[in-house]
Amino acid sequence: MRLFIAIRLSKAMKEALLDLQRALHARGVRGNFTPEENLHLTLAFIGEYPDAEAVSDALAGVSFTPFTLHLAGMGCFGDLWWAGLDRSEALGALARRVRHALAEGGIPYDRKRFSPHITLLRKARGAVPVLAPEPAEMRVEAVSLMRSDRGKHGMLYTELARIPAGPGGF
Repeated sequence: MRLFIAIRLSKAMKEALLDLQRALHARGVRGNFTPEENLHLTLAFIGEYPDAEAVSDALAGVSFTPFTLHLAGMGCFGDLWWAGLDRSEALGALARRVRHALAEGGIPYDRKRFSPHITLLRKARGAVPVLAPEPAEMRVEAVSLMRSDRGKHGMLYTELARIPAGPGGF
């Protein structure tokens, strides 16, 4: 199974991101736009790992207090374009806790520095327009263990576990 830990986005946050995607498309940008149902914020990418229960067990002691995310800006990593988020100490702390729990549990994950972003499109073609998402925010009240499968028309993401904020368990 291909696994990752993510924050699933609210409807309002997704709408702001879809508006940004439409604006990019209207300005001639082409590529593989992320479908609405796949918009998310990755905290840790695990990749191929056979035991989702072991991942859940490793994360059982991680806790966090709900906090708010705010969209801010846009950028790219080569031909992957993304929407950014305002700096958030709570988000950074949550990512560190999740990654520490994975490491302690012996669960391998991508150890690249955490750079919070939401992927808008891959294999982008066209000039990068100067755009920013409409102001949007959401309350983070849960973290999800997600599975990724290649489907006929792209990636399909399935939530395997949704763990709410609070003590004892994510």
